[in-house]
Amino acid sequence: MQETGQSSTGLDENVAGLLCYLLGFITGILFLVVEKKSRFVKFHAMQSTITFLSLFVISVVLGWIPIIGLLVYPIWILSLILWLVLMIKALQGKRYSLPIVGKMAEGKSSP
Repeated sequence: MQETGQSSTGLDENVAGLLCYLLGFITGILFLVVEKKSRFVKFHAMQSTITFLSLFVISVVLGWIPIIGLLVYPIWILSLILWLVLMIKALQGKRYSLPIVGKMAEGKSSP
């Protein structure tokens, strides 16, 4: 486990990182607005926002298409597993980067 510092929210970075994922893109956006100094927290907030907002939009769009809408349910199960993994990694103080989204979040969270 990596040693983490304090975020500008007053929380430990690993706890703030976990909270970025708690309510998906909602808490991701909240921490993007609130966090001022921690690159660790900004990274997890951006990754949460991009990942879960994208999954939400894809699910809603596919949900409107007949027959294909039935295929949306596995997305929610996979999203739940991904959500748990990302929260655990953030709590462990790890900067776990998803293949495509992680690079996007990395670019957006750097000063």
